Amino acid sequence: MKLVSWNVNGIRACVKKGFLDYFHEVDADIFCLQETKLQEGQIELELDGYHQYWNYALKKGYSGTAIFTKQKPLSVSYGVGEHEEEPEGRIIALEFEGFYLVNVYVPNAKRDLTRLDYRLQWEDEIRAYLTELDQMKPVLFCGDLNVAHQEIDLRNAKSNFGNSGFTIEERGKMTELLQAGFIDTFRYFHPDTEGAYTWWSYMSKVRERNIGWRIDYFLASKRLGIKLKDAGIHPQVLGSDHCPIYLEVDFI
Repeated sequence: MKLVSWNVNGIRACVKKGFLDYFHEVDADIFCLQETKLQEGQIELELDGYHQYWNYALKKGYSGTAIFTKQKPLSVSYGVGEHEEEPEGRIIALEFEGFYLVNVYVPNAKRDLTRLDYRLQWEDEIRAYLTELDQMKPVLFCGDLNVAHQEIDLRNAKSNFGNSGFTIEERGKMTELLQAGFIDTFRYFHPDTEGAYTWWSYMSKVRERNIGWRIDYFLASKRLGIKLKDAGIHPQVLGSDHCPIYLEVDFI
């Protein structure tokens, strides 16, 4: 099974930049989007063979997630725990026979860190949710997690220390999540690979010079480790300030 995750930073704009070419070429079994930035009825994607699930933010042109899957899930939910919905459209969870898939767009703490407290509370809630699911079935957790976990995960670690996405608090929450029983699948296969990034600023020549951050992830329940076949990044794929990431799992 091949899974892909991509923060498209506006699906309508990304479609104009070749999204569908990549979508059909990669031929994923499950394709997850973050930051779709649209409301219901603002786009019509003809994706033959895929079931589509969208979670829209109440605020227009903001946030939002989606999942396209060849296999119809047993159930679908759009919030955490008792909250069946959430206003920013950040979560979709699908239940399949052998696993849960949770796709998220984690809140940004903002440049001035005014949303850091909210972000940390959100992290605690999603970790509790994932560990609860993990007690029932293995979990695959993907999306834009808005954090570079270790210094190897961004180009300029020293100058970004304490900045949004690289605070001690955000990195600590990622550590707590991994310690709760999850694998960072990219590091599982590429523990020492440097220069592997998934987001670059739109500033001139930043992407060309590969001055980036790895903030998009596939995490997996530890007991899925023996079933993981490959995980990687497609930095050559344009259309967003993020690039797609992929995971291959053998559930047979």
